[in-house]
Amino acid sequence: MKKLFFALLPFVFLAMPYLLARLSAHTILETPEPKLTAQLMRQKALKAGFRSIPAGTAAMLRLVDTKQNPLNAAKIELGKELYFDPSLSRDGAVSCASCHDITAGGDNNRPTAIGYKHRTNPHHLNSPTVLNAALGSFQFWDGRARSVEEQAAGPMQAPFEMASTPQNVVAKVRANSHYRKLFGKAFGDEKVTFKRITQAIGAYERTLLTRSRFDSFLDGNLTALDTKELQGLNLFIDIGCKACHFGRSIGGQIIQKFPMNPYNALFYPRFGIHAGRYYFKGIAFDTNVSDAPYPFPDLGHYYGKNGAQMFKVPVLRNITKTAPYFHNGSVKDLKEVIRIMAKYQRGVELDKKQIAAIEAFLHSLEGKVPELNLSGV
Repeated sequence: MKKLFFALLPFVFLAMPYLLARLSAHTILETPEPKLTAQLMRQKALKAGFRSIPAGTAAMLRLVDTKQNPLNAAKIELGKELYFDPSLSRDGAVSCASCHDITAGGDNNRPTAIGYKHRTNPHHLNSPTVLNAALGSFQFWDGRARSVEEQAAGPMQAPFEMASTPQNVVAKVRANSHYRKLFGKAFGDEKVTFKRITQAIGAYERTLLTRSRFDSFLDGNLTALDTKELQGLNLFIDIGCKACHFGRSIGGQIIQKFPMNPYNALFYPRFGIHAGRYYFKGIAFDTNVSDAPYPFPDLGHYYGKNGAQMFKVPVLRNITKTAPYFHNGSVKDLKEVIRIMAKYQRGVELDKKQIAAIEAFLHSLEGKVPELNLSGV
């Protein structure tokens, strides 16, 4: 009997963490979900660091103005015309708006961009939204640009996008007397340079901020979000999505590894979330092990900054309008995106009701580009 006891003792020690985790899970699942009120959720959102995009032209422009590219009405108007002008491209057929449609979520709703002579991005990259991009700290999927002005220079020169050169762009703009007059108003003289062109486009892009119902909620309108959206906001905060999707843009502020949690292991722990607490669901045994880098098709074989699977965290404002998703546009369904992100970034498996609640919250981030009154700018 004594020998049997000592023989079983190692197995008891090995099983103890599992048993304690299951006991803890039972306790957590017996805990009733807290009653959510709009007032409590607003306080929780503000405490989590969420801040609104202000209402009104003057307040919006103060938020995005920069010493490196001071905003004025003429520069914004010039930038708008350049943004929509396909003559800046090599064949006169592609503009900034070709891939970044401000009426359709700020992207083009295609898996990958299509540019000069119908060429596609060689890495099958999905076009990020231009809406609210000026609020971000990084541009492009690998975060190589730090401002919308710096970003604007890239597509004009990329051979698979606008396929032009700084010299050709400047020559076309300089030859246009209307543009020269606008440059005079925007910059104080009619000198046309590639830097000024990108500054003007950047100035216009800085105005593409979309105020949403969530902003109204943060500002004190407690009826702006319904019960399901409040539940989604609560989950968004409790799961830890805000650790990466923060700032007024709700994303775009950091470079992050994806995926953070391995999905191709033979054994791995499974966790759920209930009443704001993670709980242990069990050990998963998965024979479908692969060395693929992502939990979706690796279209384009792109691995982010320095090939280390480090990506700019996407802006979530208007995310409901920018399908398909991820850097290569390989996932069409937003619910599936939420499931993947929760599991492989936060290590938690959500049920259908929780996924639907987060999706509902994301709908509260939808907004349109406002008509700005630039008369006093």
